[in-house]
Amino acid sequence: MLQAIPTTLSPDLLWTMAAMGHGDRLVIVDASYPAYSRHDRVIALVGVPLATAIADIWRLMTIDDFSEMPAFRMVPDGEPGHVAEIHREVQRLLDAAERRPVGMRAAERTPFYDLAGPAFAVVATTGNRPFGCFIITNGVIRSVSTTEGRA
Repeated sequence: MLQAIPTTLSPDLLWTMAAMGHGDRLVIVDASYPAYSRHDRVIALVGVPLATAIADIWRLMTIDDFSEMPAFRMVPDGEPGHVAEIHREVQRLLDAAERRPVGMRAAERTPFYDLAGPAFAVVATTGNRPFGCFIITNGVIRSVSTTEGRA
């Protein structure tokens, strides 16, 4: 058993997070997103609210700080200025996790699918809040363990 790992994160998701490199993208989506028809690597988090999944994932990962806009949120086609409550909530979670403002750009639904296509993996939640879909770019580890390199 592992300690200090959120219980919402499945073994498959933990492996996925560990396998990602700097610049890889993780897509976290609601129940309406066509994850299985568009992506090969889908990790289902059934019964985990989308905001909880994002908060728990970013307790263990970092967000890219080499890009001004390392995150995208899905908005309706033709409504680039749309901001849903789930968008505001996730923005607050990411800013808190990083202890800095995290740039997040709106991506209309159709272009969002194109941006999500080459992502490393998709985390499919059972969230039911409209346009609760996000793409977040993985960052680099900021600190190295003092035990690294010991025999």
